[in-house]
Amino acid sequence: MRLLFVADPLEQFNIKKDSTFAMMKEAAARGHEILACEPRHLVWQRGGRVGATMRQVALSGDPVYWFTEQHVPETALADVDAVLMRKDPPFDSEYFYATHLLEQAEREGARVFNKPAALRDHPEKLAILEFPQLIGPTLVTRDAEAIKRFHAEHRDIILKPLDGMGGMGIFRVGADGLNLGSITETLNRHGTTTVMVQRYLPEIVSGDKRILVIAGAPVPYCLARIPQGSEIRGNLAAGGKGVAQPLSARDLEIAETLGPILAARGLLLAGLDVIGDCLTEINVTSPTCFREISDQTGFDVAKTFIDALEAALTSA
Repeated sequence: MRLLFVADPLEQFNIKKDSTFAMMKEAAARGHEILACEPRHLVWQRGGRVGATMRQVALSGDPVYWFTEQHVPETALADVDAVLMRKDPPFDSEYFYATHLLEQAEREGARVFNKPAALRDHPEKLAILEFPQLIGPTLVTRDAEAIKRFHAEHRDIILKPLDGMGGMGIFRVGADGLNLGSITETLNRHGTTTVMVQRYLPEIVSGDKRILVIAGAPVPYCLARIPQGSEIRGNLAAGGKGVAQPLSARDLEIAETLGPILAARGLLLAGLDVIGDCLTEINVTSPTCFREISDQTGFDVAKTFIDALEAALTSA
């Protein structure tokens, strides 16, 4: 099969950690043709179909120069067997426009994973609002006074932007309220930008757990991303230490509640973030942690994912 990965530039991949690379490696080992492009390469013109200039990728096995390539003339996305949207956040306007082009490609016969409409419908911070029974105390607002009231009630809170990734822009304000006003102004831009506020969950010291759900079923291990030193963020990009561990009973409950729902909406792959007993995010753009979980546990996440992709393509 011909598999097109819509992703960030290949030259930016850290193949020791990159989940998209893990997918490519497993797919190539099965004899599938690997193609790649960036969202900026997508194009549509009246009378034609959504297409892209692509790179045909061969994996070299070299840890530095890890691929060789041949450039492919503009090809319609409907003429490949699957399109995997793996562009990293942020979900900005250009990402939004790319989902519309991918949805048009679907109308023309392309098979896109995750479904473009589902990507739009599940912003990674706000998607949890649909499942209040699984989350901790949470507020979404632009209003500085509402944030003050939330802080007065919960005393120890986390504030974060809705479009951040990798722990970017996350602040903790303790019981003394120190710098709450300044932090609020920074994040809500004087009332023009919506922010999320959550009660601080002390269980973060044991890790912000990433639970992968593939075709509705949870991977049996999660990656607990544990903050280091004085840092409050467990994100690997913020220096957190990743420790793979079996799912707890609560982890499994959350994953089994959400898995069938997300799969039915066209989300072949999702990453659930859980702190303690609380769901904190639903990641759908380019969920990661394949390599860390596989390396530490021996459970082959990429194999499970490509199995699910092949099953989805052959069941159509």
